[in-house]
Amino acid sequence: MDSTGPASGYPTYDQPPGPGRPAGNQAATRRTAVTICTIADIAAGLLGLWVVLYLLDANRANPFVGFVHETAGWLSGWAQDIFTMDTEGLRVVLNYGLPAVIYLLIGHGIAARIDRA
Repeated sequence: MDSTGPASGYPTYDQPPGPGRPAGNQAATRRTAVTICTIADIAAGLLGLWVVLYLLDANRANPFVGFVHETAGWLSGWAQDIFTMDTEGLRVVLNYGLPAVIYLLIGHGIAARIDRA
């Protein structure tokens, strides 16, 4: 089994640093890339979790559900009401799902670019 980095597509930890790239700098760069990926994944996960909780008609009086709803609302505040439609479930999926996908694409794209630099 080959040892891969923190995420698929990233170089392994045991590879020597590239030309002109000291080993300490490579490790710091990789940690930065992993941190960015983790933040993007958590943001997208919270948005996705709210969509699932909404579709399953979770009890909004529950503190956990309230926390997820408030956090998802804050994370997707810039994208609220991009899609306005009569079907409430579809509106929630699109208005919270679009920011989740964008966070994943941008976060992983920035991390890949940092890791290649």
